[in-house]
Amino acid sequence: MTHMQLSSRLFLLAGALLTVAKIAPAQSGTAAIDLTARITPTSARPEPVRQFTFYVLTKSYTDIIKEVEAQDVLPTRDEFIDKLTVSPELKKWMKAHTVMDLTAPELDKVLTPDDIMQVPEFLDAYQRANSGGVTMGLPKPKYREADKTANPEKYQKQHDEFLTSTKKFIEAHPATVQGIELELAGVNPNMQWEKLHADHKKRITQTAPDTAQVKYLAAKADTDLEGHAFVSGLAPGKYWVSSLGMDAASGDRRLLWDVAITLEAGQTARLDLSNVNATDARALRP
Repeated sequence: MTHMQLSSRLFLLAGALLTVAKIAPAQSGTAAIDLTARITPTSARPEPVRQFTFYVLTKSYTDIIKEVEAQDVLPTRDEFIDKLTVSPELKKWMKAHTVMDLTAPELDKVLTPDDIMQVPEFLDAYQRANSGGVTMGLPKPKYREADKTANPEKYQKQHDEFLTSTKKFIEAHPATVQGIELELAGVNPNMQWEKLHADHKKRITQTAPDTAQVKYLAAKADTDLEGHAFVSGLAPGKYWVSSLGMDAASGDRRLLWDVAITLEAGQTARLDLSNVNATDARALRP
């Protein structure tokens, strides 16, 4: 037998084995998935997703994430505000407004003279921002803390007069509110709020893949150099082929898959994973 004849027989044998593998589901009553994954970068040709693990799940990975989130619930905005170590007046103000970052440059456009007078943190910040003789005509308090006990009527009268004159000054000079946000860093809860959400997202990102594999994994397979993978021995039913939150990259594309597929007994379902049925991973990141 010549070398050419031997190579030809080996080729035919490989083809026969592949055919047997493809018809195996029909013989056993199970089903199979014949999948190919390709990514098309911008202004380029499709490229195979090589040596990448795909997971066949009995539940959508999107729903698995929701399941995990339901077991790790973040406090509501109001619950978060209730636990802050700030004045009750500031808590009330924050609940009535959408502002969380008290150091945002546009805060002065949100605050009213009444807000500044009613919230101790705002009044203190306004006074610090206009201290040092920078602002001409700013009212100065005449009341003394010693009079609060020794002469409470005098103290209260001078205190009220100071608040009234300060409010009138703010109304007459709204530009003096500018820069108040620079004095609120010490009571600003935004960093804590963002960290709370970032830590939560990290926990979900770590927990969801484990939950998927422990509770909902039916099979998994690695693609070859052509981006092809074959999964057999699956019971008939609905599945999701998922990248389990891990993105596949090619050029400027970063893609995730969570694609539903229904399998019938004795059949091999063909599944092409591409840009069309993927999610852009970058769009999910802040």
